[in-house]
Amino acid sequence: MSESADRLYPPRPILCVSIAVFRAGRVLIAKRGRAPFAGAFSLPGGVVEIGELLDEAALRELREETGVEAAVLGFNDFLQPIERIGAEVRSHYVIASMVGLWRAGEARTSAEATEVRWVEPEETVALTTTPGLPALVRRAAEIAGGRA
Repeated sequence: MSESADRLYPPRPILCVSIAVFRAGRVLIAKRGRAPFAGAFSLPGGVVEIGELLDEAALRELREETGVEAAVLGFNDFLQPIERIGAEVRSHYVIASMVGLWRAGEARTSAEATEVRWVEPEETVALTTTPGLPALVRRAAEIAGGRA
């Protein structure tokens, strides 16, 4: 599947969220079912809707993609993927990545998450992932600390 047309050649960056959810020391990752990076493992997330706070968006996206409920612990980092074709910007996302703790629900697949796994943070290094995922998960694990 290709990216939706309204996300290509945008007039400004598109604000998104992701969330690293921990359960018994493991983090939930999902294989992306859609572009960009279809087939790569990433954190659940997506576009922030108008009027939505970042925490609310992260929890909504997590629930919609995987069926998991969590509590947000805090902010982790920003990612800023920009794809250029020549001098033109094809896509530009600003992703606010959050850290959370599992509360309820068993992870399930969806159109956006074709495979879901609970993995040890260091396992992400050996997987095909979105750019920067292992470092992002490592920082998230430090933030979650003993609460994960």
